[in-house]
Amino acid sequence: MSDSACKYPALTPYAQSIGIRYDGEEHGAPILAFDFSGDVEGRPQHLHGGATSGLLETAGYALLRAELERLGRVHRLKPISITVQFLSAGKQQITYAKGRITKLGRRNANISVEAWQADRDRPIATAIMNILMAAPET
Repeated sequence: MSDSACKYPALTPYAQSIGIRYDGEEHGAPILAFDFSGDVEGRPQHLHGGATSGLLETAGYALLRAELERLGRVHRLKPISITVQFLSAGKQQITYAKGRITKLGRRNANISVEAWQADRDRPIATAIMNILMAAPET
């Protein structure tokens, strides 16, 4: 486990099952990654769209949870909508993802996330996430 993983929330069992891990941070935002393997392969030698979507979603939630924790806010997070755009086929390489909060209100958050492989300037997929931040269960 890297030093940056210690300061971010634990990953979900699904994320762990496909090998998603913290891979550092940039401007306070976690960068998540996974290696290409049979667990994330779709058609031969290419990433499965569901695995790519899972990485994007996990990166968005990791960022939001870290920011809420930093602000001392406690919420139950519920998806309103998540829209994924697949821009190019993922290859047999490490895939990275990083989110950016575009709006953080009292009750909802909007997040954009990008996934890339060898070239950060050529994303393979993007996601827009709208998340409801509900009161914690009592």
